[in-house]
Amino acid sequence: MAELILAPGKERSVMRRHPWIFAGSVAKLAGRSKPGDTVEVYNERGQLMGRAAYSPESQIRARMWSFDAEESIDHGFFKRRVAACVARRAAHPQLAGQDGLRLIHGESDGLPGVIADRFGKVVVLQITSAGGEKWRDAIVAGLVQATGCVCVYERSDSDVRKLEGLEPRTGVVYGELPTGPLTIRENGVTMEVDVVSGHKTGFYLDQRDNRLLTGQLSAGRAVLNCFCYTAGFSLQALAGGATSTLSIDSSGPALETAKRNLALNPQLDAARAEWWEADVFEALRKLRSDGRKFDLIVLDPPKFAPSAAHAQRAARAYKDINILGFRLLNPGGILMTYSCSGGIGQELFQQIVAGAAVDAGVDARIIHRLSAGADHPIGLAVPEGEYLKGLACQID
Repeated sequence: MAELILAPGKERSVMRRHPWIFAGSVAKLAGRSKPGDTVEVYNERGQLMGRAAYSPESQIRARMWSFDAEESIDHGFFKRRVAACVARRAAHPQLAGQDGLRLIHGESDGLPGVIADRFGKVVVLQITSAGGEKWRDAIVAGLVQATGCVCVYERSDSDVRKLEGLEPRTGVVYGELPTGPLTIRENGVTMEVDVVSGHKTGFYLDQRDNRLLTGQLSAGRAVLNCFCYTAGFSLQALAGGATSTLSIDSSGPALETAKRNLALNPQLDAARAEWWEADVFEALRKLRSDGRKFDLIVLDPPKFAPSAAHAQRAARAYKDINILGFRLLNPGGILMTYSCSGGIGQELFQQIVAGAAVDAGVDARIIHRLSAGADHPIGLAVPEGEYLKGLACQID
């Protein structure tokens, strides 16, 4: 096993149990190691600090598997880690009975670069690290053993793989994908999931709790859902008693799926649902010029800032869209606004939304702070895992 020697003073993050070791923190690699191979990590004084996956093409040169110097990194290690992840979800009362669930959440679950989502009897796996790629078979075996799933479908097609020197890969890696549409039941609403070509792993599970809250806040309200994708927020709003929903997305195929989702729920009044295929920024300006107003607005845009380097430009886009949102609210209306950009932190996002309220000429207060559900844990040592943040703001 090769030895990765840290540069002087670069052991602190490892001591704080942060799993990433950047290229600038490495003094040398003693021995040969291929991408994904396990290396022993030593500080400058020769103290063994744990074992990590080596990634020579990435700026994150190594990702810690274990901070226990004695722990072996083998098939058994991954089966135990996967089983522990699944067991934690099974023991959490808020997650009981959910058809759609994140089973593995990367670094926060001790498996850097590994994501696994369960949709009924199908598990979707996404690997974005050289280490995860090396131990792919063991991870798949662990998922099958821990879940009893009928199929593991791989969606390792994220652009992040390029940074690891990995080619994209998708397809069935275990079992057989069921024929026909795959559906899940989420808080009383049936939704179609496209694991083959849908966004990410096929569905945004991280917004489950926030969709439910939207429904709880929607009774008697006219709701506007922007960047609606397959309309999870809209359907929960209708289930919660919204008088109307207008759902906007630039993707025609996403809106077709959204309409099929509505049809899957005959208990919901389809006459209350309106759909627009449009650029959201342009649509919001048109709504304002037409004098339309709403009682609850959801702004869940795509990632504007993939890294901190993009934060300034993204901040402008977030502010613009929130100004438009605030201006379209009726008195007493609620704006539920989100950012999934890792480059925009909680504090900065609140500053942006506060500035938007001032520019829109409204007085607003935070009534809920919003984040991902319990199946998307955030490691205390890995604050970067808190990518999704949101605010529910009510105006006077």
